[in-house]
Amino acid sequence: MGKNNIRILMQFTALAMVLTAAMMVEKAKSIPVCNIDTNDLEKCRGAVTGNSPPPPGPDCCAVVKAANLECLCPYLSISRIDPSKIKAVLASCGAKNPSCLPRS
Repeated sequence: MGKNNIRILMQFTALAMVLTAAMMVEKAKSIPVCNIDTNDLEKCRGAVTGNSPPPPGPDCCAVVKAANLECLCPYLSISRIDPSKIKAVLASCGAKNPSCLPRS
């Protein structure tokens, strides 16, 4: 793994930890990241978790469309979310895959 990939992985890990902590605190203060508030990510949780997640709802798609997906790349690449589930949500919402998600 190259130095840039390790740096991106470390950045994403840090963001994942911050987002996880924010979700664990009831009514956590939202943190703006890449044109969205972190609390809004909760609207997409169901669509990217579990073995057979349901399609994203309109609220999730609104978050996806508002987000700067390229800006989120460092966070997506180190998340524990299966990239195929992220891609399914993006496709369902009519959003393009950011450059960091595998093309396969």
